[in-house]
Amino acid sequence: MKLLRVGDKGREKPAVLDKNNTIRDLSSYFFDFQSKNLNFETISEIKNMNLEKLPELSKNERKGSCIGKPGKFIGIGLNYSDHATETGAKVPSEPIVFMKATSSISGPNDDIIMPKNSKKFDWEVELAFVVGKETKNISEKEAPNHILGYCIVNDISEREWQIEKMGQWVKGKSGDTFGPTGPYLVTKDEISDINNLNLNLNVNEKKMQAGNTKNMIFNTNFLLSYLSKFMSLQPGDIVTTGTPAGVGMGMKPPVFLKPGDKIKLSIDNLGEQSSKVIT
Repeated sequence: MKLLRVGDKGREKPAVLDKNNTIRDLSSYFFDFQSKNLNFETISEIKNMNLEKLPELSKNERKGSCIGKPGKFIGIGLNYSDHATETGAKVPSEPIVFMKATSSISGPNDDIIMPKNSKKFDWEVELAFVVGKETKNISEKEAPNHILGYCIVNDISEREWQIEKMGQWVKGKSGDTFGPTGPYLVTKDEISDINNLNLNLNVNEKKMQAGNTKNMIFNTNFLLSYLSKFMSLQPGDIVTTGTPAGVGMGMKPPVFLKPGDKIKLSIDNLGEQSSKVIT
């Protein structure tokens, strides 16, 4: 099942794709896809609906983030060994955890705003998973029962702020529109092997990133179990799991985004994003 949110910013309607890839309006059943109703019970309820009787929404309408107002937006750094190598970092022995402000979340095709004082604006295509129920101190074996589904995140990063401005990475990860998310939340039953998905990202039609989730150092089940040892997680929380090689700062010489650049990214079975950089 593919869940999405459609409409103008701040007025998105919850929706679902039916078997014919028609967007169906769920707003008569759910106010939004947020923490209080983004859970396994909601998924079961939608599965039992006759979707073709629901109102149809235009495919031309704006798609918002597939998750509305998550409590947490957690990032995992350097989770592909090739990415760690290209940045000159050591391959981590434990997951590197950072937070992105939830205010950084935007729609998958919204413009990405480059701050006027930005010098090192970069891209990162990432697989993210969404928590489906209260999670605390669980085992890796239990983790699949707590993951609701998966989506794409572009972990936009301002490298000067992230690396050179001292302190935590959060400063370089949290600007407005630094977290395009979606277009869909794809429930896990539609993914045959989460550890074998291709990730791709192009800038101005030039291939920059091409990776596969099989090369993640720490897989999704391990990551959720690991995080749950340090904090509780709630339905709707997003965890974005790191990026493969091909980011701008890893190139020789480095290549960074500039106004007018167009970014297109995709992950197998999760759809694609298409954004433009503006100031």
